[in-house]
Amino acid sequence: MKKGIIVDDATVMRMRLRDILEKKYEIVGEAEDGKKALALYLALKPDFITLDISMPNVDGLEALNLILSADPTARVVIVSAVGQKQIVFEALSRGAKDFIVKPFDPERVLVSIDRLFS
Repeated sequence: MKKGIIVDDATVMRMRLRDILEKKYEIVGEAEDGKKALALYLALKPDFITLDISMPNVDGLEALNLILSADPTARVVIVSAVGQKQIVFEALSRGAKDFIVKPFDPERVLVSIDRLFS
């Protein structure tokens, strides 16, 4: 089973993503900011990671850069509110594999993660 990490500063969003993803994937960690996300990524070496953009300390774009610097093959999916389209495009240009718009549709979440492995 593929393993993932969920990163979002909102506990309710992490719980919702976990509920959706655990139908097909093993969630091995959660973090509420990019600094903790990088530490978890390096320690757990998951198959994928979801990253929120707006977070305290280290935001999603900076975390994306740090993770991809440490592991250029990292599979990163951005999770973002609708009003952040420009930032989402920036994240994709920096190496994110896909994006999921909040509020998210469970089927869209699974399709996005499934695509990482096809």
